[in-house]
Amino acid sequence: MAKVKIEFVYAGLRTRNLVRSLRFYRKLGFRVHKRGTMGHGGRWVHLNFPGATQRLELNFYPRSNRYYEPIRKGTEFDHLGFRVSDVEAWERELRRRKFPIVARIREPFENIIYTRDPDGNWIEFFGPAPDG
Repeated sequence: MAKVKIEFVYAGLRTRNLVRSLRFYRKLGFRVHKRGTMGHGGRWVHLNFPGATQRLELNFYPRSNRYYEPIRKGTEFDHLGFRVSDVEAWERELRRRKFPIVARIREPFENIIYTRDPDGNWIEFFGPAPDG
């Protein structure tokens, strides 16, 4: 198997109020890089900090969303994001190492797998879409 290149890219935080969180992080000096809506209805915003290579991703899940959980202090962390050169090869390697695959998204513009750490935190690995 060819070695899969992995790069730490961002950390995701859940937010109770996306507008309020954006105001806070922009006041700290972050700049909005990209924003969007997930296929299941959640919303995300990628923020960059001048001079930094990693991003901060803010995630908002409405109550009707399957990923919604009431947020208590300490549960705002959502996930870590890693870019990989070959998602399928990395998925095989994770399974070989006995990591649970808790979600898999394979769509024209998304190729993502998730596992969880021992405390239940989600770890995302994303890469080129299946068709290039």
